[in-house]
Amino acid sequence: MSAAPAQAQAKKPGVYLCGGCGIAQATPLDALEKVASKEYKVAHCRKHDFLCGEAGVKLIRDDIAAGTVNQPVIAACSSRVNADRFRFDGAQVIRANLREQVAWTQEPGSEDAAMAAADYLRMALTEARKSSPPVAYDIAPYSERVLVVGGGISGLTAAREAAEAGYQVLLVEREAKLGGQSLAWSKRMPHLPPYREPRANDIEALVKAVESHPAIEVRRECRVVKTSGGPGKFAVELSQGGAAREEAIGAIVVATGWRPYDPNKLGHLGYGATPDVVTGVALEGMLAKGPLVRPSDGRAAKLVAFVQCAGSRDPAHLPYCSSVCCGVSIKQALQIRQSDPDSSVYIVYDELRTPGTAEEFYRAAQEAGVVFVKGKVKGVGADLTVTYDDALLGQSVPMQGLDLVVLATGMVPNATELGDSGEAAPLPPADINPLSPIPVAGYAAEAPAAQAAAPAAAATQGASLLNLQYRQGPHLPILADGFADSHFICFPYETRRSGIYACGPLRRPMDMAESAEDATGAALKAIQAIRNVVEGRGLHPRSGDLSFPKIGLTTCTKCRRCTVECPFGAIDENEQGQPVVNPSRCRRCGTCMGACPVRTISFDNYSVEMLTSMIKAVEIPDEDAEKPRVLVLACQNDAVPALDMAGIARSRLNPYVRIVPVRCLGSVSLVCVSEALSSGYDGIVLMGCKSGDDYQCHFVKGSAMAQERLQKVGETLKSMALEKERVRPMEVSIADAARLPKLLDDYLAEIDKIGPSPLKGFG
Repeated sequence: MSAAPAQAQAKKPGVYLCGGCGIAQATPLDALEKVASKEYKVAHCRKHDFLCGEAGVKLIRDDIAAGTVNQPVIAACSSRVNADRFRFDGAQVIRANLREQVAWTQEPGSEDAAMAAADYLRMALTEARKSSPPVAYDIAPYSERVLVVGGGISGLTAAREAAEAGYQVLLVEREAKLGGQSLAWSKRMPHLPPYREPRANDIEALVKAVESHPAIEVRRECRVVKTSGGPGKFAVELSQGGAAREEAIGAIVVATGWRPYDPNKLGHLGYGATPDVVTGVALEGMLAKGPLVRPSDGRAAKLVAFVQCAGSRDPAHLPYCSSVCCGVSIKQALQIRQSDPDSSVYIVYDELRTPGTAEEFYRAAQEAGVVFVKGKVKGVGADLTVTYDDALLGQSVPMQGLDLVVLATGMVPNATELGDSGEAAPLPPADINPLSPIPVAGYAAEAPAAQAAAPAAAATQGASLLNLQYRQGPHLPILADGFADSHFICFPYETRRSGIYACGPLRRPMDMAESAEDATGAALKAIQAIRNVVEGRGLHPRSGDLSFPKIGLTTCTKCRRCTVECPFGAIDENEQGQPVVNPSRCRRCGTCMGACPVRTISFDNYSVEMLTSMIKAVEIPDEDAEKPRVLVLACQNDAVPALDMAGIARSRLNPYVRIVPVRCLGSVSLVCVSEALSSGYDGIVLMGCKSGDDYQCHFVKGSAMAQERLQKVGETLKSMALEKERVRPMEVSIADAARLPKLLDDYLAEIDKIGPSPLKGFG
């Protein structure tokens, strides 16, 4: 990896003050012009009534083209607005939010509004001084080939879509035949209007399309042995027929699918006691053979009962709902009724899940005579008596005289490679918000060199899907219940391993149509990753960011905190124990910067020095002014959008708050907190995303890290003779705009009771 040569170019800042959207009415622009020209000695300062209009944009563009300005500081609306309008080639754009944080949230014309506007302009000008245009990394040569692991409907669809988009694809399948679990389905659930009838299973057509596509190479009976590198430069070792071969890969789509829950664990539901208790998966094969018959004696199955949630939503088996089971049972019940109109079919359910178009399918089954019985099954006897607690009658009811009982077993993700016996390896521990990597055999957290000692044949024994050569271990991180890490709220398909995308039932239960749609999205994300890598840009969620962490090795203490705390495994260590950045893996969250105790990690346009300088740029009124100052370090992913939406709603924000956006709370160094307190701030709010099992952090564990670090702030506060309440974590979601003003007002009320900071005037 090397960076493109930077152009030695002097900074030429220019300030552009917008008066539109009520800004000019909220605060005098002449006063802001004096802040720029007098305090910060900016020679080029312009005012305009409507900067985002054609004339305003042309004004800035012409100044840049003339060489007058290369660092436009635009004091107007939020940086989340008009980003395309204010994007200029060859210029580093700095934004000061005077609309959402002043004009729309403060009392127009008030002293507080004028002070807030001046402070936000000061912070923007300080940011311009303390940052530089990022220079993209260069990792050429790189690969643009997409690897798809898994040949079921998800993998086949991902391969076809990537190939149709013009990319070379390598499809790897461990079995001798493509198609996966979908091959077993006699028919599929309806995925086209009017959504009322089972559809023909078209998986064979998809298999043929993939096998005949000139841009797709298919390798059957092939497994991934080892994966190293990162997006654009993955080195993937494959094992096929006893021979190993390394392939250069740009991005990876993991589509290893699912397997049915082991019915042998469902003895209480009659499985194993009689062959006439079957699973839904087994029933598919029976339906494909013609009229339904009993496995025990070949007699026609006239009375059939489906037992829903067989082992699902049960802490002793599968604690989650597989969602697809209800639709599959309805499909199979309809097939039975259509094949034999004289048959009677019952579906015993505790709760039936038929969202969206499946609701029409449910109505079609009712009209066809399928009987839905609400109740919770207690057991199934060897004589096929299904005993259930009837929800309507409020008593236990036996259902007798049945010919066949079908258990709707749940879907288990293939999060680890199946061994030669067909059994999966034990799942790695759920890795939701850890503050240190999970030790895995052969991949000890304190011994990255041990990775090389991991047995290359581990994948064939039922181990990791990709056998990642990462400091954090060989597995894809998982969420609860064994599903691959891919948070459904913030980033579908994404995993914490950059350039590797999970899709289909590997990340949540899905039917065939959902799996195909999911695979298409994952393929597009893989292509996006490749394009970003080619141009040296960051991946989601800071897609397009050219910056990446720079580490000053001369001052590095080799403490390894950056390598341990990086959520994406983007930092490894060399033989000397020094951190080594893999920029194509990096998501630009800045967690490494916040972790570094000696402040030796920074980005071209984001650093601890920049943040602390912006914090200190705010004018702190003295105690007699009775105007406290509270610093809000706000996450750009959830907190800043919520604050912006509060502004759009014209909610009044407390005038004593000053907001500094940060990439992630994980990027906040404790130095920022101590410097703010020393400068005389009366309080500090660390406003970030929700942590915990249902985390919403775009960078996985930023809020959790911030709270962990805050535990160490107590000693700092004590040494400064300050109350612990002066620093407050605050978890918010993007939907919390309506309650944010009150949260801040309540906190300011607490600060008012505590009293002003004794450090005012000493900053």
